[in-house]
Amino acid sequence: MEIIRGTTQKPATSELLAAVATDAFGSEDGVLYIGYPILSSADGRETIDALWISKDRGLIAIQMVEGREVGNFEESQDELASLLEAKLLPHRALKAGRHLKSPPKTITFAPLATEFYSDDNYILANKETIIKAIKGIEWTTPELYEPSLSIIQSISTIRKTLSPRKITREQSHGSALKALEDSIANLDSRQSQAVIETVDGVQRIRGLAGSGKTIILALKAAYLHAQNPHWKIAVTFNTRSLKNHFNHLIDTFVRDQTGSRPNENLQVINAWGAPGGATRTGIYYQFCAENGATYFDFRSAKAKYGFDGAFRGVVEAALNEVPHPRKLFDAILVDEAQDFDPAFLRMCYASLDEKRRLVFAYDELQSLTESSLPPVEEIFGLREDGTAEVALPFNADGSSSHDIILEKCYRNSRPILTTAHALGFGIYRDVDPKLGTGLVQMFDRPELWEEVGYEVEAGALRDNNQVTLVRPTRSSPEFLEAPGQVEPLLQKIQFPSELDQAQWVASQIEKNLREDDLRPEDIIVINPNPLTTNKQVGPIRKILFERGIQSHVAGVDTDSDIFFKPEEGSVAFTGIFRAKGNEAGMVYIVNAQDCFESFSGVGRVRNQLFTAITRSKAWVKILGHGPNMAKLTEEIEKIEANDFKLKFKYPDAPLRKKLRVVNRDRSADEQRALRRSKSSLSDMAADLAAGRLQPEDFSKEDIDLLKKLLGPQ
Repeated sequence: MEIIRGTTQKPATSELLAAVATDAFGSEDGVLYIGYPILSSADGRETIDALWISKDRGLIAIQMVEGREVGNFEESQDELASLLEAKLLPHRALKAGRHLKSPPKTITFAPLATEFYSDDNYILANKETIIKAIKGIEWTTPELYEPSLSIIQSISTIRKTLSPRKITREQSHGSALKALEDSIANLDSRQSQAVIETVDGVQRIRGLAGSGKTIILALKAAYLHAQNPHWKIAVTFNTRSLKNHFNHLIDTFVRDQTGSRPNENLQVINAWGAPGGATRTGIYYQFCAENGATYFDFRSAKAKYGFDGAFRGVVEAALNEVPHPRKLFDAILVDEAQDFDPAFLRMCYASLDEKRRLVFAYDELQSLTESSLPPVEEIFGLREDGTAEVALPFNADGSSSHDIILEKCYRNSRPILTTAHALGFGIYRDVDPKLGTGLVQMFDRPELWEEVGYEVEAGALRDNNQVTLVRPTRSSPEFLEAPGQVEPLLQKIQFPSELDQAQWVASQIEKNLREDDLRPEDIIVINPNPLTTNKQVGPIRKILFERGIQSHVAGVDTDSDIFFKPEEGSVAFTGIFRAKGNEAGMVYIVNAQDCFESFSGVGRVRNQLFTAITRSKAWVKILGHGPNMAKLTEEIEKIEANDFKLKFKYPDAPLRKKLRVVNRDRSADEQRALRRSKSSLSDMAADLAAGRLQPEDFSKEDIDLLKKLLGPQ
């Protein structure tokens, strides 16, 4: 029995009910929601004091009374039952004819009341009789538990808004995807906790790609807005193509809970923003406009702070210019926080009232470094007395509503996710003789592996120890692998040329659409290098066009806020940055050879491949050509030969430091300097070979230094 605590005006009775649920019914499979759900009524919106859902008891709506006077509890229960039935009745799975198969029960729980009453329709219980009252309720239709839970969580409303699948045969790709989507029907307890449990102060939500962070933030924004329609709430993100997705999700959830659209107090806005009204505004722009700080657009920011440091530079400048900012929002929710500099989170924090309700979600492994963000103590700094401005408190059992870790992945199956991690970290990469390892990068905190759902099968997660990590079914449910019965989940193919790759991909997409029951929005073609995407996907798109299949490059042929175009039947092509935050059943990764290694930083291109793979809900095809694709194919074969387990020697601190230096992303300036240096070195070598330069033209100190730095080759 999971206890999920929302906002309540009756804390004493709520805690007493939670204790009863834990002590007397803890072994039952179910959830007790406190202060949830919010239901639409003729008089506005009503929050149910508590809702009990279990396979043994069914749905029980509980009205709480803190004092001794229970009033006309029968009338209150009638209203409660009517509201809940109105929410459940539109769903065919719960009905027999015109009526619910199993109508919800109602209880009035008044701990201080002296009386106990129970008949077929009404129950009044006090502290002594509440256990008896609940045990007197039995459910004969436990098969309705899962669909009921999905409806209460509003998850079922998302699926109703999606275009229906047309299935022509049972064993098709489309049929497998439909079965997969039906299986992912409900939020797990960690996700529900992240949605409903609202804290004053900072709340951090960490999880892998596919753990439901975007859905959670959308639901949380809708819940906060439904509870507090007067609050000014901002939802922001890094990937522009997520904006429409967020708007759709939040609008759907708010309508489901309140019966009306969100008002202007709930904004889905960009992080940077610009003048031009509600569609263009952003957190940074509003901060500058409201506080009189100097605003920079991207062009002027790039000129002043460089391409890589543009956003960080303008945010820090605005914060320095405004030591005491005005309150702009009551709550801010940040998705993809790993893609922001900590300065942006400080700006969000500074823009809130004294409650500091800042929720930020990020992918613990997305950047494949020690941690994609520093600890909160480092992000938000210290007060004048030396104490941390922000600390995340924990309960006695080690849990925390302020710091929620989502260990389950509901997008990627075990083979797909472990392949992404193995390639991203270089687990089976050939050993670099200079480093003595093939690893590309590694966590400084080994326990992070376990926090995100891995389990030690052999060895130990300690420096210089061999370790074998696996993903158990508790964190990677087996049903995610079911699409592998239709076609292998993972394929890697080396082509003789780029043209051969283009022809194969176009033919496969045509087959997907015309034979496999897949929709255009079920397919993404990703070219990892964002700078070459438009040119390199051109040949594939040309072949598709000749075969009557529409396609588009997200953010190039579309507005920046649009990724999929299902209404036009168009297949999405994209670079890696716009792919982030999106997902599809079938993912084609073209030109994967570019992710094997790169002078601009092995970590960068490996992360591109990791991110591309984790866009898939079912099938991934890693495609490329040339010698680097042959090496990448060999690496993937090692992953398969090891049954998708991660086997490696955990590097010690000195080696981890070397990995960060050798494989880190180089800035644009560093890349230009490296090109100049390599060019100069090549020219010098050519001049020495041609006799235009002589060894004696160089000082002994310079020659000795070069020998020392270059070392034996």
